[in-house]
Amino acid sequence: MAPYAYDEHGRRVMAPSKGEQREKAILDQAERQLVEAGPDGMTVESIANAAGITRGALYFYFRSKNDVLAALVQRIVVELTGAVASREKAVPGQPRDALMSAIELTEDLWSRHGAVMRAAVDLSPSVPVIAELWNGARNEIAESVRLIAVHGGAPDGTGPDGAATLSRILVGATERAFYEASVRGAPLSDVARALETVWTRTLRLDIE
Repeated sequence: MAPYAYDEHGRRVMAPSKGEQREKAILDQAERQLVEAGPDGMTVESIANAAGITRGALYFYFRSKNDVLAALVQRIVVELTGAVASREKAVPGQPRDALMSAIELTEDLWSRHGAVMRAAVDLSPSVPVIAELWNGARNEIAESVRLIAVHGGAPDGTGPDGAATLSRILVGATERAFYEASVRGAPLSDVARALETVWTRTLRLDIE
């Protein structure tokens, strides 16, 4: 009989298998390595040592260091895109609140996983699988924001003032602002407040 666990709502769910638990443990240790040494300082051997396994055992789950990094990026991408996409449903009929909530969630992810997100930005030009994941996330988020913006009254189009164009530019600017603040160690909360102003004014959601 399959093991079960319970989520935060008390609902019974399938418990992760031993293999899934081991993979999560490897990724958790890899993220710590990333924080401490950066992508250039971490190696397959250092990740394996930190996870308490041999290099051969690690190769059972990941073929290379870049595969480990891609897996780290992937789990952040899943959380980020899902969080932003859920904002309109979480705050129905209130596009301004939905966007503010999306920015707060993005700030929280940069606060908890800044090393992984910086690595995603830095490695995208040279590691195709990471570029595919990160660019795909950027496109998904821009589409979620476009829908929220249209619900707020922004023109739905691809012209210079269309929701698609503005959303794509704002998503790119948001990534850069959080990235630079994370590199400098600047308060992410200050960046988030500034971005809230930029987003609401650009999309005219501050007009009652």
